[in-house]
Amino acid sequence: MDQDLEGRIDDIVEDITTRAQVARASCPFLTAKQAAHHLGLAYSTLKRLRNAGKGPKCRLHGRTWRYHIDDIEAWSAARARGGDRG
Repeated sequence: MDQDLEGRIDDIVEDITTRAQVARASCPFLTAKQAAHHLGLAYSTLKRLRNAGKGPKCRLHGRTWRYHIDDIEAWSAARARGGDRG
């Protein structure tokens, strides 16, 4: 991998980490649309995962599904795989 690409990847990872830290500090609960954006998923995909019981833990606050940032990251980390896959 060339140095320029590695630098851009590092910048992206740093940006994602910063956004997560800001979310935790201000309000750790994200709406479904915010959670989908954070995960890089379509809202409809996250909704389908929730309905199938396969998505991140979520809570119903009034009429709105909310996702805690720690639950989102734990769910994502549980799906991490080695670098040998595409």
